[in-house]
Amino acid sequence: MIGSFALCGGRIFDGAVFLDGHALVVENGRIKAILPVADLSSSIERRDVAGGLIVPGFIDLQVNGGGGVLLNNQPDLDGIRTICSAHAAYGTTALMPTLITDTVDIRSKAVAAGIAAFAEKVPGYLGLHLEGPHLSVARKGTHDPSLIRPLESDDLQFLVEKAGHFGEALITLAPESVSPADVTKLVEAGYVVSLGHTNAKARDILPYVSAGASMVTHLFNAMSQMENREPGLVGVALANGRLSCGLIADGFHVDPIVIQVALAAKQGPGRIFLVTDAMSTIGTDQQGFLLNDREVFRRGGRLTLADGTLAGADIDMLSCVRFAHEHIGLPLTEALNMASLYPAEAIGCATKGSLAAGMDADLLVLKPDLSLMATFIAGACVFGEDFSKGAAA
Repeated sequence: MIGSFALCGGRIFDGAVFLDGHALVVENGRIKAILPVADLSSSIERRDVAGGLIVPGFIDLQVNGGGGVLLNNQPDLDGIRTICSAHAAYGTTALMPTLITDTVDIRSKAVAAGIAAFAEKVPGYLGLHLEGPHLSVARKGTHDPSLIRPLESDDLQFLVEKAGHFGEALITLAPESVSPADVTKLVEAGYVVSLGHTNAKARDILPYVSAGASMVTHLFNAMSQMENREPGLVGVALANGRLSCGLIADGFHVDPIVIQVALAAKQGPGRIFLVTDAMSTIGTDQQGFLLNDREVFRRGGRLTLADGTLAGADIDMLSCVRFAHEHIGLPLTEALNMASLYPAEAIGCATKGSLAAGMDADLLVLKPDLSLMATFIAGACVFGEDFSKGAAA
């Protein structure tokens, strides 16, 4: 168990406001309190963060890989460990390893790996995101069209049986490949159902929202667009408050002006939150890799197939936050919430996303220039300096 200590000497963003002159008290992996430094017990260990910003850890609901590992290519416990560790170095304290469209065998191995990671409490592991194979070939993106197929009874039985055993459960589906009744069954089993990789019209999408779908996968990408006489999934996502939307803020997947328009238009309570859609390149000097036996190239911050199709993203969550703050012009507090509080709300994770008494002690210490000083998961420093040496008196 992690003992008690207090992080002092910085500014604390609790998910609502920045607090000065306060300390964040951690006890046994959870946040015990945020209180004025003057009210700290004299017996508690004090760790001085030297003017850093203490903020909630980032939550990424769409992570295909990192540290040289792609979940599709290494669907095992060690693969998940490597992915989680790689992203912790960029501020992500909870993530959902994401399996894109693949064979039934690979899906079974990935779910087994998720069950093992959940049982062993791998630091940073939140659950699995199954992105496909029940999508639309018309909006396949980088997914292998030969592997895309409708949801069948055996698939549904497998998914329902495994729900609850591998942590949080998120699945991306297209209306073209499933029925509203399938969505309801999956939601009842414990899945968050996200709509994506679809060319469906608004009138065909709305029954799936009524059936329980509550999320949209990488808004604007691989989906029917909003037009003057047809809202598409983009229009439904922005107008329907039931839907939360993941968004890749790397400057390639969505134009900054479009992001600004979407943020202004989005109806609540559902929010737009940040995802990386990161591939195995994060934390490495890889110049390419294989996905479903197709070569992916890394050039100029982009990952593409040979025909130029974007194949995931070459970005980490801290860089997404910087992009949202510096290029989209969002207040830092909003950019931080888009990477922490809003994804936690979207997935229904009540113990993460903000800093308050009783919450998991998943937090970051950033320099004022937003470079990373330290990452803490459940109160344990997993990257950077833990500040225990030379603590303030």
